[in-house]
Amino acid sequence: MKLLSPAISRFARWRLWSIEKWMSDAASNQFDVWQDLFAAGQYTEFGRMYNFSHIQSLEDFKNTVPIQEYDSLKPFIERMMKGEENILWNTPISWFAKSSGTTSDKSKFIPVSEESLQDNHYKASKDVLSFYYASHPESDLLTGKSLIIGGSHQISQVNEEVHCGDLSAVIVQNSPFWSNWIRTPDTSIILMDEWESKIEKLAQSTILENVTSMAGVPTWLIVLLKRILEITGKQTIKEVWPSLELYMHGGVSFVPYKQQFEKLIGAPINYLEMYNASEGFFAAQDDVTKEGMLLMCDHGIFYEFMPLSEYGKEFPETIQLDDVQTGVNYALVITTNGGLWRYLVGDTIQFVSLDPFRIKVSGRIKHYINAFGEEIIIDNTDQAIAVASQKTGAVVKDYSAAPVYFSEEGNGAHEWLIEFEKEPKDLEGFTSELDIALKNINSDYEAKRYKDIALRMPLIKSVPLNTFTNWLSSKGKLGGQHKVPRLSNERTIIEDIKSFML
Repeated sequence: MKLLSPAISRFARWRLWSIEKWMSDAASNQFDVWQDLFAAGQYTEFGRMYNFSHIQSLEDFKNTVPIQEYDSLKPFIERMMKGEENILWNTPISWFAKSSGTTSDKSKFIPVSEESLQDNHYKASKDVLSFYYASHPESDLLTGKSLIIGGSHQISQVNEEVHCGDLSAVIVQNSPFWSNWIRTPDTSIILMDEWESKIEKLAQSTILENVTSMAGVPTWLIVLLKRILEITGKQTIKEVWPSLELYMHGGVSFVPYKQQFEKLIGAPINYLEMYNASEGFFAAQDDVTKEGMLLMCDHGIFYEFMPLSEYGKEFPETIQLDDVQTGVNYALVITTNGGLWRYLVGDTIQFVSLDPFRIKVSGRIKHYINAFGEEIIIDNTDQAIAVASQKTGAVVKDYSAAPVYFSEEGNGAHEWLIEFEKEPKDLEGFTSELDIALKNINSDYEAKRYKDIALRMPLIKSVPLNTFTNWLSSKGKLGGQHKVPRLSNERTIIEDIKSFML
């Protein structure tokens, strides 16, 4: 099998030529993508509704088609799920990726066309492999298997022609037969819906495999790796899988988890971040020595970037790649070859490089704290948690924070519920380090903390292990894609978690 590596490395280098071609003029390439999507959209009901045939330019398109959120597209999607064609996209769509928000009981069903599978999800996956082999030409990655945790939704048949499941289930079901040779566990386990049983079967079925890479949400992969160590009696995962060399992660920030992974694995491996959502495969690390993920600009998705100051306006302004700046938070707006038109994803991103265009996910539009003008986003708190953990020897498993408003008892504050894998010896010391780190990271927070005038010291409560997992389970949201809301600008979630602990 090791004979594969030189051949794959050659293929990766050949593929990089085409990647470098669109990277060299990504803004122009994006305009070409928009023209192709717009041409397809003219033959849809959505296109007729917004008079695509009369639109002459990209500016016309932006002035004519409003920013869409899921609720505005939902009536179209419901008709598509009943089998109607040419509604949002001009080719038949028989697959829908089921996506569920942590704070909502309603599921979203994102249309997945054949074009979005082939020209976005699969194409981007091949590019990620090319990036990796270009950086590691002697890699033995494909001589073993990739451990895929996947999501937690079985494939459901909506009607005779239409099916739905979470993104990983849709991709697995549509993958070529030979992909089973390089993937573990068996498809039936990947698609299991009941999470506790799934972890046990994942552990039992993968122990004897030659696992060379892993992919999945960090929280659940940690649970799996710990169970594998319990079963085998080994001290580190490298003793179980000596050829393990890569972990591909995404969906949540990896910063608070990296220390735990390094301890569990017990030897250095490579880490690669991806930004792959139900709506599309947007970005991935092309160079692990540099910060950020390369924005996929030739993969069937046209991007617009909305400054956060525009969010909530009736006619928000958006910009293209030519005008973006580094270090600025933008809400991501996409038009896709799956039929999403000017769709507000809900994530916020920052550009860390403009040549090439590399981004990082900084948070969610609605997941932030700005009760006192401090404008704290998840990227800030993840970094601060990492600094405080490193300085105090703590290991944080998960956290959630919300504002405490002014009252007779005192000025405002941020209340944190933190689940520690390893408690700090001094919680006050951890709190102090966290506060200092946030001041260093966020000047607005630093200003509001000045002499405790607006914000006093954070209020941190250590909660028992598995508190967040059990809370998610009580909401029927236990599974790979469900995450604890780390920040909220109001107290509903944190009060609910505190009530659950009683």
